[in-house]
Amino acid sequence: MRILALGLALAASVPLLAEDPKPKPDPKGRLAALTEKAKQGDARAQYNLGFLYADGLGVPKDDAEAMKWFRKAADQGDPRAQFRVGVAYDEGLGVPKDDGEAVKWFRKAADQGNAKAQFNLGRAYANGQGVPKDDGEAVKWYRKAADQGDAGAQVNLGVMYDFGRGVPKDDAEAVKWYRKAADHGFASAQFNLGVMYDDGRGVPKDDAEAVKWYRKAADQGYATAQNNLGLMYANGRGVPKDDAEAVKWYRKAADQGYAKAQNNLGLMYANGRGVPKDDTEAVKWYRKAADEGDPLPQFNLGNMYANGQGVAKDDAEAVKWWRKAA
Repeated sequence: MRILALGLALAASVPLLAEDPKPKPDPKGRLAALTEKAKQGDARAQYNLGFLYADGLGVPKDDAEAMKWFRKAADQGDPRAQFRVGVAYDEGLGVPKDDGEAVKWFRKAADQGNAKAQFNLGRAYANGQGVPKDDGEAVKWYRKAADQGDAGAQVNLGVMYDFGRGVPKDDAEAVKWYRKAADHGFASAQFNLGVMYDDGRGVPKDDAEAVKWYRKAADQGYATAQNNLGLMYANGRGVPKDDAEAVKWYRKAADQGYAKAQNNLGLMYANGRGVPKDDTEAVKWYRKAADEGDPLPQFNLGNMYANGQGVAKDDAEAVKWWRKAA
C-alpha cells in the first residue's frame, strides 16, 4: 500500500509563498513607491514586486511581469528570487517550461543555502529532470534541505533510505526522517511512518501506532492513508473491527479517485459489509477502479458479468475484463 513520496513532496515544497512575510499592497501609494524603488535597481523591492504580481496582490496577477522582476533581483544574487525564477521555469509560469533553466536557477539559490531550492535540486536529480538522474546527488541536496527543517526534503530523504536509492537501504534512518517530516504535519510522511509501523520496519510492529499515523494523514485528505485506515477498521487491526468505519474511509479515498479504495468499497457492497448488500453499487465502484487500470477490480468486474450480479450476465464482457486483468 506504500506510495513513493517523491512527487507528492514536490507540491508541498514549491509554494508560491516566499520565505518572507507577504508584502502587503497599500492603497495609499506605497505600491508606486515600491515600483519606483524596483526600477532604481533595489533587489529587495524587485523581489517584492515580483511577489505581488505572482500572487495578484493589489495588482492583476501576471506571471510574465512577476518573472521580469524576479529575474532582475535574481541577477543581483537574491537567492529567494533565484528560487522563484527556478519555479517559473519548472512550472512554465510566465516563461516556457524548461527543466535545464529551472535547475540552473535552483542551483544558484541552493548554493546560497536556500532550502526550497536545495529540495528542488534534489528532486531534479532524483527524477532526471534537467540533469542526468543521480540518486547520490539527490540525497546530497535533500540532506542539505532536510537539515534546515524542510519537511518535503525530510520525507524524500526517508524514501531514499527506505528504498536504498543513493544510500544503503536503512529502515531506521527512513523512520527517523519520516518522523521529522510527520511531526511537521506532512501528510505523506505520516502515511509512510504508518506503513513502517504496519510492517514493523525500522520500528517494532505496532498496529495502534500505524492507525495513529494513518489517521493523521487521512484527516488531511491523503487518499492512500484513508484507504489504509479503512483496511485497519475492516480487519480490526489497531482498532476494534468496524465495517461502517471502514466504508466511511474507503469512500473518502474512493471519492478522490483512488482505485484501491474504489475496489475495496465495491467489495463492501458486494458482501454487505458496513452497507446493505448492493451488487449494482459494487459494479459501479469496481468499474471506476477498473477504468483506472487496476487489475484486481478488472477481475472482480469480470466476475460480476460472469455471474450476472449487478449487471446482465454477459460472458463476452466477463472475458474482456478478465483479459485486461490478465
